[in-house]
Amino acid sequence: MDRSLLVSWYDLATATRSRYLDWLHGTYIPKLLQAPGALSAAHYEVDQNEKPLAHLRHTGDETLPQGGSHIFILAARDAHVFADLTPFRYKPNAAERRMLALRQGERVNIFTEEHRAQGPEARRREGRYTLAPAIQLGNFNSGSYPDEDELLSWYAHLRLPNFQNLPGGICIRKMVSVSGWAKHGVLYEFTSLEARARSFRAHEAKNRKLSAWTHDVVAKLVHAPGSPAVAQRIWPPVKVKPPAQARKRSARA
Repeated sequence: MDRSLLVSWYDLATATRSRYLDWLHGTYIPKLLQAPGALSAAHYEVDQNEKPLAHLRHTGDETLPQGGSHIFILAARDAHVFADLTPFRYKPNAAERRMLALRQGERVNIFTEEHRAQGPEARRREGRYTLAPAIQLGNFNSGSYPDEDELLSWYAHLRLPNFQNLPGGICIRKMVSVSGWAKHGVLYEFTSLEARARSFRAHEAKNRKLSAWTHDVVAKLVHAPGSPAVAQRIWPPVKVKPPAQARKRSARA
């Protein structure tokens, strides 16, 4: 099971983006996936038209890197798989250093999974460990440590159970940090950006009491720059898999 994620947020300059993508997708990712315990990788481009809600708080720490137009995720069996892939141990060669230097404002977190819940579209995952075509990824700290018990309860009793009935939802993973600025992370996986836009915020809004609790909890959090990010997968290429109803109609035809 892919219980740990190494997540890297960064910007890319237009002039070097194409060259970097060719190298990352064709050379560097295949090398990373040779590491024992590494299970999958995915690269996303963030939807810049999607803006965080007005009541969300973001850190004012100016020392924290601000990049976030792209998100690279490497999934592994557990967090210790990444022990040899961090800058503390891994020493890239000269060619890798030149390409990695094209990442601007890079910020990295290593997360381990706290819990997950499958959505109604879980069977549309393209491969056993392939991350979804569309994601929402939040990374944040609680406003203060006494708030963490409520945060735990909110995810356990509201957000994860509700996701199991969310149209377009593949999986939600609540994570905690092993390394990096953010103590908490949450990865929502969707069949598409359109599916997320149709259902994500409207789903809980149907219940005023639950919606009010959500508002109160998230207003206390302190997010990293650009969090939560809504993004579409650019590697591996998305394989279109029709919904179950469409497959049934095709089989009867």
